[in-house]
Amino acid sequence: MTRYFLGVDIGNTKSHSIICDEQGQAIGVGSAGPGNHEGLGRDGFFTILSQVIREAANMGGIELNDISAAGYGIAGYDWSEDLTLMQGVFAQLGFDVPYGLMNDSEPGLLAGSSNGWGVSVSAGTSSNARGRDANGREARMTGNGLLYGEHGGGTELVYRSIQAISKAWSLRGPQTLLSGLFIEYVGAKDVEDFLAGLARDRYRCGSKCAPLVFQAADAGDAVALDILTWLGEGLGDLACGIIRQLEIEALAFDVVLSGSIYKGNPLIQESLEKVVLSLAPKARFVHVIAPPVTGAVMLAMEQLGVDYMPIRERIINTGNQLLSRTESTEKI
Repeated sequence: MTRYFLGVDIGNTKSHSIICDEQGQAIGVGSAGPGNHEGLGRDGFFTILSQVIREAANMGGIELNDISAAGYGIAGYDWSEDLTLMQGVFAQLGFDVPYGLMNDSEPGLLAGSSNGWGVSVSAGTSSNARGRDANGREARMTGNGLLYGEHGGGTELVYRSIQAISKAWSLRGPQTLLSGLFIEYVGAKDVEDFLAGLARDRYRCGSKCAPLVFQAADAGDAVALDILTWLGEGLGDLACGIIRQLEIEALAFDVVLSGSIYKGNPLIQESLEKVVLSLAPKARFVHVIAPPVTGAVMLAMEQLGVDYMPIRERIINTGNQLLSRTESTEKI
């Protein structure tokens, strides 16, 4: 009897699922929008989770009860107090199988690392870092950004840029191209109108403004370049925290980088690497080319002791093919 393994990635912007057989062949995928329970509530989270699972099962021509094990990467699974909610929602799905549960920043480590362990540093809207050693021992950051002194995502990048604009206006810092770019973006009259508008919610600048910083840096703006260095060093700091928790400073391991921020300017990764290599000189840096949800499939296989390393590439390749085919169809 063929065993089937379910992987689910519930994210802040989109959600995916993949079902593979024990040879690593993807047979079905599902996709939906954001599913974080912190924004949607318990019922909204359940709806998205159930939708992507049933889509994958329907495509694969199997019943939910045919699934042998599951792996879940869930945005919003940040603290131990979230476990009760997760367990309740999984029980409501209608099939009872062994499962592994991670924050959604972690499956990318399984998918991206050649050894299935190491450090994962994600940088998108915000940033996060997770890790595990060869024995499965895990390490983490809070994932709560500036509140806990963690920075490395688009949100923190924009906050830092706004601070630089304010410093330039009040002559506490150098002048910067960022001022004009942000003024033009929101349609403000001048810097004072821009700052007043932010303070009084006439204007809003979130992570979508990150490309403005890259634009200023590409033009050689010293302030923007310093901000990108600061961001990369912050990401390196997150990685170093994980490395110390796992006590792997002297080992060779992968640091898996994922998220759109790394595409903005090479200075970010260069700054990250400098910080990490000062602590762990044997670290290797790789970018995730596989959908993180394929890592969730590997997590599912771990629950039944299946060695997925010999079929890792097949899981990634066939999963990629199905997801790409489905996304292409949706755009037509």
